[in-house]
Amino acid sequence: MTEVSKSLNFIEHIIEEDLSTGFPSKQLRFRFPPEPNGYLHIGHASSICLNFGLGLKYNAAVNLRFDDTNPAKEEQEFVDAIKEDIIWLGFKWDTERYASDYFQELFDWAVQLIKSGKAYVDSQSSEEMALQKGTPTKSGVNSPYRNRSVDENLELFFGMKEGLFEEGEHVLRAKIDMGSSNMLMRDPIMYRVLKRPHHRTNTDWCIYPMYDWTHGESDYIEGVSHSLCTLEFAPHRELYDWFLDQVVEPERIRPKQREFARRNLSHTVVSKRKLLELVNEGIVNGWDDPRMPTISGLRRRGFTPESIRNFADTIGIAKRENVVDVSLLEFHVREHLNKIAPRIMAVLNPLKVVITNYPEDKVEWLRTENNPEDESAGYRELPFSREIYIEKEDFKEEANRKFFRLK
Repeated sequence: MTEVSKSLNFIEHIIEEDLSTGFPSKQLRFRFPPEPNGYLHIGHASSICLNFGLGLKYNAAVNLRFDDTNPAKEEQEFVDAIKEDIIWLGFKWDTERYASDYFQELFDWAVQLIKSGKAYVDSQSSEEMALQKGTPTKSGVNSPYRNRSVDENLELFFGMKEGLFEEGEHVLRAKIDMGSSNMLMRDPIMYRVLKRPHHRTNTDWCIYPMYDWTHGESDYIEGVSHSLCTLEFAPHRELYDWFLDQVVEPERIRPKQREFARRNLSHTVVSKRKLLELVNEGIVNGWDDPRMPTISGLRRRGFTPESIRNFADTIGIAKRENVVDVSLLEFHVREHLNKIAPRIMAVLNPLKVVITNYPEDKVEWLRTENNPEDESAGYRELPFSREIYIEKEDFKEEANRKFFRLK
């Protein structure tokens, strides 16, 4: 694996505080949880370097877990590409996991919530639910189906699982607080009907869990100690903890969600939705087109894994979002290539030159270094003889005094 990142002070401080309270270091475990609905881009590089860097620093395991809960957008191609990118960046995961590994356990927990009166099946349309959810300044209104009996909820939920209902006909919602100041706590959806084949479970399931229900519970199942997310997930932390409250057992590790700021790159689009649009409309030649800001696109453009890791280390981890100039990323690739790339001489637009007063059968070999930044790269020899080739732009039949090439 690669060197430990040196710019993790903010997150390290949180972990050190936990360790100081008696949390055993041997129980530290991190995870990188991509959704397999597209290729990884430069924005994901910081999260990859953060989680795997922490694993290196604390000698802790790091899981690669695919949050594959939406078969309408996910494909095996994306799973394979994500794994290839992480390996290319120089990292190794401890175990490869999938949210779909836990579908049965998540379903069983959902049944427990129904039985304890903390979840119910709602039969409103999505438009009706949006209206009754209220606004940030106005409380929501309880669903007319909120007080269904446990038996009715169980019957409907099992019917959803068996495919007896169409998409959008019913959803399972957590019963929390429609008056909460946090909109995410206003009876969030836990399951919806999706009659789509899954890339791993095929047609075994007709219902799929939502991200907020799946994420924390998956962390808990895997024994993840710190779930590190970007700042847009900060409002989700209250819901993350509420869902964990329903299932945690005292003797098991309870994961903590903590947030860091994403680093936006200037002049660069890193929205998966917009990148997918570029691919689907044929504006680029796929996700790995060298013009794309994906990791595979940068690889084809000539970036090195070291340059991307060095870039991630330089911008660091912080609590406040900002924009990083793309020139910093370009600086790091130039700096690294300057150290490792061999120098090659080439004439792109040749003009033949005959040195008439040089012997026809003579060849002189000139010794030059392969890389002035790396002595171990060795030397090569270049031939010099009566006939040579120069760039056409380096010669003019008539030129002024400031033209210092051949004339």
